[in-house]
Amino acid sequence: MRQKKFWFALNGILALVALAVMWPMGAVASSQYKVLHRFTGNDGANPYAGLIFDAGGSLYGTTAIGGKNNEGTVFKLTQNSDGTWKESVLHSFAGPPDGENPYSGLIFGSDGSLYGTTATGGQYGKGTVFKLTLTQHGTWKESVLHSFAGPPDGLDPDTAGVIFDPAGNLYGTTAYGGTTSDCGSLGCGVVFRLTPNTDGSWTENVLYNFCPATGCLDGASPSAGVIFDLSGNLYGTTSVGGPSGAGIAFKLARSKRGWTESVLYSFCSLKDCTDGSHPYAGLSSDLSGNLYGTTLFGGSPTCLNGGVCGVVFRLTPNSNGSWQESVLHRFQGHPAIGPNASVILDKAGNLYGTTANEVNYIGEGTVFKLTPQSSHWKYRVLHLFKSEPTLNPYSNLLIDNTGNLYGTATSCACGKNRYGVVFQISQSPIR
Repeated sequence: MRQKKFWFALNGILALVALAVMWPMGAVASSQYKVLHRFTGNDGANPYAGLIFDAGGSLYGTTAIGGKNNEGTVFKLTQNSDGTWKESVLHSFAGPPDGENPYSGLIFGSDGSLYGTTATGGQYGKGTVFKLTLTQHGTWKESVLHSFAGPPDGLDPDTAGVIFDPAGNLYGTTAYGGTTSDCGSLGCGVVFRLTPNTDGSWTENVLYNFCPATGCLDGASPSAGVIFDLSGNLYGTTSVGGPSGAGIAFKLARSKRGWTESVLYSFCSLKDCTDGSHPYAGLSSDLSGNLYGTTLFGGSPTCLNGGVCGVVFRLTPNSNGSWQESVLHRFQGHPAIGPNASVILDKAGNLYGTTANEVNYIGEGTVFKLTPQSSHWKYRVLHLFKSEPTLNPYSNLLIDNTGNLYGTATSCACGKNRYGVVFQISQSPIR
């Protein structure tokens, strides 16, 4: 199993250390946890990404490994009349020239097809963007839309999926690749666009190369994808780079010369990195234009020198064009540490997310909820994965109209029925 990448070539190398801070078990809220599917290896293993619904309520996702060729799968879960769920494998990745190891989630296109990325594989072994189309026979046919070639092209989409614009173009990021060599031979990462052609092919354009000989103050190595605002601007994060080398939040705006990047916030700007450091997850937005996200590191003085803790943060736009960061929650120690995924919002403005406690892979993580109060955000743990040996939730969550949460948790693949799960959490009561 590929572990998450910790590449800190910029401004020093952070070491992972275990934290001994005890966490009060009484903070776990009342909620009902249910496993919808346990992967067996043959049908997929180690789901890292979140899920999506179709119009009929079926769930779709990916596993990083497993399947027919042990290179990962795309799967579907359909609910039966008795409330159980049936899994079907839509595609087993085969490796070059096909993709392999999908660590990102899926999206639906307007044509009903599924789109996503693989971290490796493809014609050059450096990752792909793929499409799955439902045939008239009820099967799904996969096609590779783009094989990343490495510098000057992108390399390794990592956990970043793709998104559509209104014209049907796809946008995403790669953690490496690009034209700069400041990050070594692999490059510092790119933001790319794929444009569909009339003959069914797709043309890729690199919109932005990170770290263009600026000391990487503009960021480097985006692990997550991007989101749009209503004006068509793109927003995202980089896991490293910036003045402190601890990552940034960025904006890409259209201009006459193409796309112009601006840094919205540079992490580890406060003393002891209490504002968070190294955001590996992407951003979410609310109707007011505020941006929300997580960092894997920082947040507490006890997390210096590489300790995994992390924060949930909000970025608020100011009238002068600058952005203000607010830390909504600081994770203090084991096991509620290490948010790798983005947060989601419900209609009431509550935030939901996961922590994976990946400092030593002891198989504990959490699903949490943050509720806005008059002067702070109330933090509650909806589920602690203590009773599920080796399970760590790396994925973002999905919420339905009744407030049920859905997600995935990966595993060590070290024994029977230890290949990860798809789970549901029903809040009792929903608030």
